[in-house]
Amino acid sequence: MTVRIEHTTTSGTFSLDGQTFDVDNNVWLLGDDAECAVIDAPHDVDAITKLIGGRRVVAVLATHAHDDHVRVAPELAAATDAPVLLHPDDLPVWRLTHPEREPDGELRDGQVLEIAGLAVHVLHTPGHAPGACCFHVPALGVVFTGDTLFQGGPGATGRSFSDHDTILASIRTRLLTLPGETVVHTGHGPSTTIAAEAAALG
Repeated sequence: MTVRIEHTTTSGTFSLDGQTFDVDNNVWLLGDDAECAVIDAPHDVDAITKLIGGRRVVAVLATHAHDDHVRVAPELAAATDAPVLLHPDDLPVWRLTHPEREPDGELRDGQVLEIAGLAVHVLHTPGHAPGACCFHVPALGVVFTGDTLFQGGPGATGRSFSDHDTILASIRTRLLTLPGETVVHTGHGPSTTIAAEAAALG
């Protein structure tokens, strides 16, 4: 069966530090006709389950625990009987949204997940959030970066749990070392490439 990447965008809000913003979030599916993984579960379970169809969901992978990336993760997990996986460094952020429900499992740096026969490499890339992770799929030449790297540069670091120097170090040591032609699928906005962002970051 052909492995493919699918995408939808959902709209809602992001809240932290007493402020709330309207946001559009990318939701990515990686899989084939039989199974898939969902990368981030922001606002709308119905939109995500429509994209899943009748496939088995291996996992709901959280790039980080800001509420606009995990708000419906527990509901999606219940609907699909899939585990929510999060890096443990992001548990303090997760508990701001889901204080009574822990993730089902952990992501760790260097972990390799198998999804539809593909090796998906977990890269811990703190900075935007302490447990932020990216998911590199060498066989497809793609990396899913959540809010760590966008078209035009790093994710925001002006709020709680974030650090500008840390995110730059993560990008330079974990992402810009990937092949330049690697396609970067982001948490918000358009996709880009490692080469384009390396040039922009100097």
